[in-house]
Amino acid sequence: MTETIEPRGDATRARLLEAAIDAFAEKGFNGTTTRDIASAAGMSPAAVYVHHKSKEELLYVISRAGHEQSLELVRAAIRSTEDPTLALRTVIHDFAAHHVRGHTRARIVNYELSALTPEHYAEIRGLRRQIDQEIRDLVERGVATGAFDVPDTRMAAVALLSLGIDIARWYRDGGDWSPEDIAEGYANMALRIVGAR
Repeated sequence: MTETIEPRGDATRARLLEAAIDAFAEKGFNGTTTRDIASAAGMSPAAVYVHHKSKEELLYVISRAGHEQSLELVRAAIRSTEDPTLALRTVIHDFAAHHVRGHTRARIVNYELSALTPEHYAEIRGLRRQIDQEIRDLVERGVATGAFDVPDTRMAAVALLSLGIDIARWYRDGGDWSPEDIAEGYANMALRIVGAR
């Protein structure tokens, strides 16, 4: 009996999360009601509260999942090679491609943080610090080995992450650049930011 109920519950939660993403993207977090989310999911407003305590909890789940995916992507790319130049190229390529392909979700994950409760915000901020530290460590490793020439590794890390994060603000499907064009272009720019030799 549990086997048939749980997948249905998971499917319903997934449907609600996708509906919340669409609604938050269209109206912003503050402009979205639980009724909007339920309607987009084809459910009654009460159904939202069966699976989530609040609209804010939906945002938190979306944000946590997005940040955890980004952290894993960054770690995997960095650990794919010992060469700091190739690692930076790979991480920025993959990070940019991820933000292009999931630009709607990324916009919510990165630009609706102020709507989180202090506890949820603190958790997300911790994930963001881990992502930042991974990039900063990579830049510092590149400087230490002579592969990079950058005066401020912290500022360079912020600039590198901003490249990918900001994609969610401006990118729309059907533009002049494909996801691969953007990923390649950003990877090349990243090497210039750190003064790669």
